[in-house]
This record gives sequence, C-alpha cells and structure tokens, in this order.
Amino acid sequence: MNAVTDTGGAGRISFPAPDAMTPEQKAVYDEIVAGPRGTLVGPLRAALHKPVLADRWQKLGQVLRFETSIPLALNELAILVTARRWNSDLEWAIHARDGRRGGLSEDYIAAVRDGRAPDFGDDAPAREIYAYAREVLMFGDVSDATHRAVTARWGETGVVELTAAIGYYSMVAMTLNAHRVPLPDGFTETLPGSRANLSVIPEA
Repeated sequence: MNAVTDTGGAGRISFPAPDAMTPEQKAVYDEIVAGPRGTLVGPLRAALHKPVLADRWQKLGQVLRFETSIPLALNELAILVTARRWNSDLEWAIHARDGRRGGLSEDYIAAVRDGRAPDFGDDAPAREIYAYAREVLMFGDVSDATHRAVTARWGETGVVELTAAIGYYSMVAMTLNAHRVPLPDGFTETLPGSRANLSVIPEA
C-alpha cells in the first residue's frame, strides 16, 4: 500500500460551531469548556459528531492529561514523543506549549521535534519516560528493563497511566491527522520533515 503523501489543507469534516450544535452536542461542549481545558480544540471537535463518544473521550483525556501520578513535564514528554511518532502537528503544538508551561526542558522539546535523541545527562526520570514511550510506539511493547525502571519510580499505577496516555494520544494523533483538524488560532508551530512515513524515534 502506498504511503499517504497529500498534505491536505482545510479540515476534511465539518466542526460544529456552538450556535449550530444539537442539545446533546452543546451539553458536552459546555462541560468541556467549563473544565481544565477551558476551550474546545483538537480531536474533540471531530468527536462531537457523536456526542456520547465526545463525552467519554473528554473524560478519559482529562484523567490522562491532568490527573496522573506522573509529573506534568514528564507526561508531556511522553505525549510529545507520541506526537512526533505520528507526525501530528496539532498534538505537537498544544503539548509543546503545555510542556514548556510545566517546566519541560526546551532542549528536550527541540531534540524530539528535530528527530534527535535528547541528551538527558543525569535526568534519569526523563530518560526512563522517553525510553518507555519510544519502545511502545516503535515496537508495540517494552523491554523488561524499561518496564521495571518506570514501575520502580512511579509504581504500578504510574506505569499503567503512562501506557494509557501514550495509547490515548496515539488515538488523538490519528484523529487529527485523518480528519485534517486545523491548528487553532494562535498556534503556528509545526513539525519538520516528511509526513509520508512515521517518524523514527531514536534511542537515547
């Protein structure tokens, strides 16, 4: 099968505006904008075509984005590795911003964006999160050593949360890419390189 090479432009599906939503869509929309996101962007715009899906989606996403035992900066590092693997500009733009807000090293962000292995130095927690995200995204599995390292530091709850976050943000990236969900206003940062193939995440 040939790789997808068209770049797309505008979104491939409609994105309901608040004043055109059904009562079911508006109820979910109101809950989303009243929560920690504060706005409706990204895949939830597409998911609103099925309000019950959007409702379940936003609740799962709230847990995996805002309520895990993994520190925010490290959770955002895993999400950025996911965005880079799937070449998702919108996912990258939002979570690069959130990573910076959470204190994630600009050097780490730049390295992942450019397809380089970050220099983690003595930062073992970040190295372990990166290794876990890299392995599960590249191979669909992780080594015993990588799993043990994350579990030893963050417990079984943490390793379950991390795996779920990477899987969830893979679904997010696929949704954004497939429907060509556009960048929201105020976001311009995009990923370099070809979209024809998945990105290779290098070992650190």
